[in-house]
Amino acid sequence: MKVLIIGAGPSGLMCACKASENNNVVIIEKNEKAGKKIYITGKGRCNVTNNCSTNEFINNVVTNAKFLYSSINHFTCQDTMDFFEKQGVSLVTERGNRVFPYTYHASDITRALVNYCLRNNVDIHYFEKVLSIEKCDLGYSVITNKSRYEVDKVVVATGGKSYPNTGSTGDGYEFAKKLSIDVISQIPALVPLLISDLIPKSLYNFTFKNVCLSVFNKNGKLVKSEFGELTIMKNSLAGPISLTISSVINKMDYRDLYLELDLKPALSEEKLKARIEKDIVDLKDKSNSDAYILVRGLVPKGMIELILKRINVDSNLAIKKFSEKNISDLIHLLKHFKFNYIGLDSFEKAIVTSGGINVKEINPQTMEVNKHPGLYFVGEVLDVDAFTGGFNMQIALSSGYSAGLALCNLKNHGNK
Repeated sequence: MKVLIIGAGPSGLMCACKASENNNVVIIEKNEKAGKKIYITGKGRCNVTNNCSTNEFINNVVTNAKFLYSSINHFTCQDTMDFFEKQGVSLVTERGNRVFPYTYHASDITRALVNYCLRNNVDIHYFEKVLSIEKCDLGYSVITNKSRYEVDKVVVATGGKSYPNTGSTGDGYEFAKKLSIDVISQIPALVPLLISDLIPKSLYNFTFKNVCLSVFNKNGKLVKSEFGELTIMKNSLAGPISLTISSVINKMDYRDLYLELDLKPALSEEKLKARIEKDIVDLKDKSNSDAYILVRGLVPKGMIELILKRINVDSNLAIKKFSEKNISDLIHLLKHFKFNYIGLDSFEKAIVTSGGINVKEINPQTMEVNKHPGLYFVGEVLDVDAFTGGFNMQIALSSGYSAGLALCNLKNHGNK
């Protein structure tokens, strides 16, 4: 049976790895190499999966988690680790059960997938762009900028819209629409949060550790709170906790939300007050002790002026003149530092895409389109997305494997 896979990303490659065990497989890739997006995941280290149970995996899926039950059971997180270990890729598990290649080289993951495909005689065509997919009497006709392919089955693994410079430009959605397959509107996920606050240059690209970022609705109700690392950019909040929150609120109206940063989550307001009062006592007898020196002991240097400006205190204010109101304002700001949230950053900054092929159109066991037998969609092109931690890569690998498994079963049953 002839199988054509569009896209040599993680889902397409894994599909080819499995499908090629019993089929003639061709991959069409418009880039110059396979796994172009894999090379930039995890800042080039490639967080390939998460060393967790199936239930934990499902709990980290934001959109259409139930749809993934079958595919994650077909190919679990442990299966992913076993697969790469068997291909000679040693793995290491870090904080949060994140799994990386021991070398921290994303190229090791791509190489393992490509080499497996080549050993199974998968034919990979680079620098070739698919223009359209057409149904025909005996299967599908796939037209590219170089050729026309008559095949039995087609797997679309074109990715979403995130990081479009890697080739993820939404091609799969257009193929689907032309075949009357429902497509959910796409929005960025795992993306920095845009803010309108004026941030001093001294804070650009600064990473806070062990802070708590929360998002509230306009009625003051907590929507989501995350503890960990946060990076302050010129016009946005990035880093793990910001990205996680983005995937929770990306379908909400930004005008109904606001952000608060707790810079001292380990301290209650009472304990923080006691600490500040002690610092004031300790500093009173020292020469040149002022508000700047007091705040310097509480926040990073680059944030001192911003803190003092927000509580309307001159940096040269003598410690002995630091009033009860000043203390109260400082405590409140350190525990409730507000940011004016104005929406999501662009797809160019997004790790994954939310939205895509409506999963109601897809058989969750096989990834086959219900009304178009022989046509499959896998990976980020589907309307499924998860939090950071290797879960999105696992979605790609599990969905790709499920389609490959289905194609092998068809061959075994003698179906063409």
